Amino acid sequence: MVKPSPVKPSAIALGTVFNHGVELAVMTPLFGETYRRAKIANSSEEFVKSKEASSAAVAWGTSLVGSALQAYGVGALINATGTLSYKGATYLGALIYMATAAPTYLTQLLSEKRPVDTVAVSATAKAFETVGLSLFLTWWGTRTNPFN
Repeated sequence: MVKPSPVKPSAIALGTVFNHGVELAVMTPLFGETYRRAKIANSSEEFVKSKEASSAAVAWGTSLVGSALQAYGVGALINATGTLSYKGATYLGALIYMATAAPTYLTQLLSEKRPVDTVAVSATAKAFETVGLSLFLTWWGTRTNPFN
């Protein structure tokens, strides 16, 4: 039985921050609306009970958890494949991107006929989350014991 390769906790933490930052950049319109509602609310209690506050909290929380899981998964793949170079990390990130995101964007463009600029922003953010995260984690290091 193959034992899963552990990933450095610092790599998971920094990868989470990296990915969460990218996610927050994409979700900025949601938080902008939430901030506007907070300013016009009569009281903080009214704002806390609002739909915008709860949806922003859910979006932020799920983004944080998803970022942590993705950071661990990419780190584990880097360890499992023995990726040591930036070129290898780029290939690994591109493979993750093509397997997870590319089908969605093709569907959005070809079947759903969504605007190209909207799809392009989302695709660029996802490329940072996959290829960028792979490069970042390779730079930082993911192995708990590099001599194993």
